[in-house]
Amino acid sequence: MGRGGIGGAAGMTMENADSARAFVKDVKRIIIKVGTAVVTGQNGRLAMGRLGSVCEQVKQLNFQGYEVILVTSGAVGVGRQRLQYRKLIHSSFADLQNPQMNFDGKACAAVGQSGLMAIYDTLFSQLDVTSSQLLVTDRDFKDPSFGDQLRETVFSLLNLKVIPLFNENDAISTRRQPYEDSSGIFWDNDSLAALLAAELNADLLIMLSDVEGLYSGPPSDPQSKIIHTYVNEKHGKLISFGEKSNVGRGGMQAKVAAAANAASKGVPVVIASGFAMDSIIKVLKGEKIGTLFHNEANLWECSKESTAREMAVAARDCSRRLQKLSSEERKKILLDIADALEANEDAIRSENEADVEAAQAAGYEKSSVARMTLKPGKITNLARSIRAIADMEDPISHTLKRTEVAKDLVFEKAYCPLGVLLIIFESRPDALVQIASLAIRSGNGLLLKGGKEAMRSNTILHKVITGVIPDIVGKKLIGHVTSKDEIADLLVLDDVIDLVIPRGSKNLVSQIKATTKIPVLGHADGICHVYIDKSADMDMAKRIVLDAKVDYPAACNAMETLLVHKDLNKSEGLDDLLVELEKEGVVIYGGPVAHDKLKVPKVDSFRHEYSSMACTLEFVDDVQSAIDHINRYGSAHTDCIITTDESAAEAFLQQVDSAAVFHNASTRFCDGTRFGLGAEVGISTGRIHARGPVGVDGLLTTRCILRGSGQVVNGDKGVVYTHKDLPLQ
Repeated sequence: MGRGGIGGAAGMTMENADSARAFVKDVKRIIIKVGTAVVTGQNGRLAMGRLGSVCEQVKQLNFQGYEVILVTSGAVGVGRQRLQYRKLIHSSFADLQNPQMNFDGKACAAVGQSGLMAIYDTLFSQLDVTSSQLLVTDRDFKDPSFGDQLRETVFSLLNLKVIPLFNENDAISTRRQPYEDSSGIFWDNDSLAALLAAELNADLLIMLSDVEGLYSGPPSDPQSKIIHTYVNEKHGKLISFGEKSNVGRGGMQAKVAAAANAASKGVPVVIASGFAMDSIIKVLKGEKIGTLFHNEANLWECSKESTAREMAVAARDCSRRLQKLSSEERKKILLDIADALEANEDAIRSENEADVEAAQAAGYEKSSVARMTLKPGKITNLARSIRAIADMEDPISHTLKRTEVAKDLVFEKAYCPLGVLLIIFESRPDALVQIASLAIRSGNGLLLKGGKEAMRSNTILHKVITGVIPDIVGKKLIGHVTSKDEIADLLVLDDVIDLVIPRGSKNLVSQIKATTKIPVLGHADGICHVYIDKSADMDMAKRIVLDAKVDYPAACNAMETLLVHKDLNKSEGLDDLLVELEKEGVVIYGGPVAHDKLKVPKVDSFRHEYSSMACTLEFVDDVQSAIDHINRYGSAHTDCIITTDESAAEAFLQQVDSAAVFHNASTRFCDGTRFGLGAEVGISTGRIHARGPVGVDGLLTTRCILRGSGQVVNGDKGVVYTHKDLPLQ
């Protein structure tokens, strides 16, 4: 392995590399096995598009200095197709009425081999690449001297930058079905590729198939999941194979056997789709596609799971030590964090600027870049919010209720920390500071995973914050998860992690909810409405709507849909408002009514799939119609009514089923800091536990405490229940 590190130096960027695939940066010699299902279509004809894509990728690798060896199937299929054509053109009418198209496989191989190689030669010639043909049989490898001769020939070709194309010589093979037996050295092109990988000291074997990789069951089964890293001890007995391709003879089971064999001899293998146009290149970039076989995979899996669990357990242990501290001691930690942030502002800003420059160079959207930028004054504001959280009443062990159950038997309900929180957030490094502060005040352990686009910012912020956590608590109170791969390992730890809070896109939240048993707090959509009632003060409406839409369009509490009472159509106030929105760059789409009346582009869905600078406009009959529209199409986030009619306002406030409902105020006020929570870990649209902006209270649960004097139930004999409320102490 590692002869020269061509992959890392020849233009193969590793930005999206999976940690388990990092070894590809040192790969130089590659064997690519092309399956029959990739070479030919279901009709038996050559799939020239796929074959051309393979050749183009091989040409790119060859140009970049990789040593590429091809093992190709397809000769039998090509030969069968040619023989069928010959038979048809020489058939009589009677023959055509009862066609017999069964051909001997060896004859098909003999006819198809030259045709297959001719096609490869033509394709490679068009790409200024030279290829060569090597036909081998099982018997060849039984000769002890054959291996030396094989290596000498292949290495000579590779030095000349020629692509060796291997194929089993089925035309003269003595093999019979079943192809695998105890005496066989190889029995198909899959096992031939694995054998050659070991014989030719390959650094990597890529096996191209008609599916994306190895699945836990038949790929057609919706319950089947792709296995990105194969561990025999874990997956060997769990996988059920579907029907093999009807054009090849190996199938996925043969590929898995061959891949496992090659990996056991020290050659990593990736089974990937040959139908994708760039699978080979993506594998060489270290991207997490297909299924990886590696002789150290078992150690990785054990290590990853152990590391994830150790991180979560350490956070829990530290949180319990944190809870033992006095309120003043916990407060001092927060004040020290605020001071440390201000003292390290220059270093933090420098790292953040590097992240921003890299994101801009990578072509990130302006809204994403804006979210990750720590503008001047941001660190000061964060420090101020931390001090506000520190000055809050201590929430831990705060008694909510005291009841005398019976004489000298007192029941108490009190706040207590949830335990360990896993927060997964995108773009915004300031979220790390807010969440860490709330976790410390509420006595929780914390695991943080920020987006890779803000890695430098998140790393230095984590370092500054944990640097002032006293040893009596432990720096591991706040764990920093740096690899995307670790998320999957953490999401299965429902016995250690108590709550997951995803902050980011709809896709992120939905994916997290679908892949964990741990309770998830968050919102998948932020579809916020503002309704202008017929009695609204239009000057007020203009101020509120403009603020709700353009103050920070990318925020989850920004307005997406503007509902307007039908009586205001064509009114001067509404026309003026729409003109101002358009001046700010807002693109207005219309529902069915607004589209017909105003001739604006028609909206496709009230669920709003447009950019942050788009707004849906629709007219409604009355306040009840507005309520019904919001409850049907909204996301239960934040919705507002603008009206001077108090009865309409009350109906709206009571009947709109959202986490935050406003009267005559911008939706942008839906924020933990603005609500006086100090900060927020996110906004929840769920109905269990916390709802709306989640501050310290949302990171707490309750426990029951009973103080007695020797009482027993004993069938409730002699117990006089009083159930009397007692004052809080």
